[in-house]
Amino acid sequence: MQGVIKSYDPVTGDGIVVTDVGLAEYDLAPDAIVGSVFRMLRQGQRVRFELDGDGRATGLNLGSERDMGTPDFQGHAEPAPDGTTA
Repeated sequence: MQGVIKSYDPVTGDGIVVTDVGLAEYDLAPDAIVGSVFRMLRQGQRVRFELDGDGRATGLNLGSERDMGTPDFQGHAEPAPDGTTA
């Protein structure tokens, strides 16, 4: 699954992630960032994750817009209207 961090307390490790699809909220498992690229999380951080046996988010990894299947707008430009010059 993929979503964004809604909240995170670096002292306790408590946090909530919200899924992109359906906006479901999941508590972070105590080991959610153990062994990941993260040392801490920030609100709005895009992540990929799995659910553990208790329905908590774990195995956090970097998420991306491309993973969501959204269009790649890099290098995209609207055509100039006819008759105008740059």
